Amino acid sequence: MRWKVWWRQGNIKRAVSEGYASCWVHQDCHVADEQKAALKKAARVSGGKDKCKVRLNGRDPDFWLGTEIGMLGGYGFQGQVTAGDGSDKQGKMGAGYNNLRRKKKKQQCKVGREEEGSSSNLPEFAAFFLALRDTLIEEPLLCFCNNQSLMKAVTCWIGEGGKATLVGSPDADILTAAIEILRKRMLSAME
Repeated sequence: MRWKVWWRQGNIKRAVSEGYASCWVHQDCHVADEQKAALKKAARVSGGKDKCKVRLNGRDPDFWLGTEIGMLGGYGFQGQVTAGDGSDKQGKMGAGYNNLRRKKKKQQCKVGREEEGSSSNLPEFAAFFLALRDTLIEEPLLCFCNNQSLMKAVTCWIGEGGKATLVGSPDADILTAAIEILRKRMLSAME
């Protein structure tokens, strides 16, 4: 759970969530009590982030297709599907992303220099850039993020021609690189 209007302040304070996870299923789908108990137990397992594996066979599709990415069509998308995130912890910024289709060893990086100061938006933009950079221009790409500032920054460049500007933007360098890749992707799609 995040603080109300956190994106206006560029501050990613978090409050402890009372729920561990949620799973949505179709109203006509019956889930047995032992299956619910197994899901609750699995959701409460503490440990590394890599313990959870997406399985779209057997009984698992009911769960995975009920998650946020599943409901948005991420598992059925015919192309690369990525989800990125950035962090700003004690002035040290990092960015990374996961690709559902392709597993690479290193999909993260350090962002910025400590003497330049830190920003909560820069690592989010960097995660988006990494996903764009590592995906072939010709491949369809679905990129999930959780940052409204990134969405606003990218949206203002879609169809704007020469009207939009990066003058005064603190993250202009990374946005310029991401926008250039997006431009190439759009030109490739029109050919």
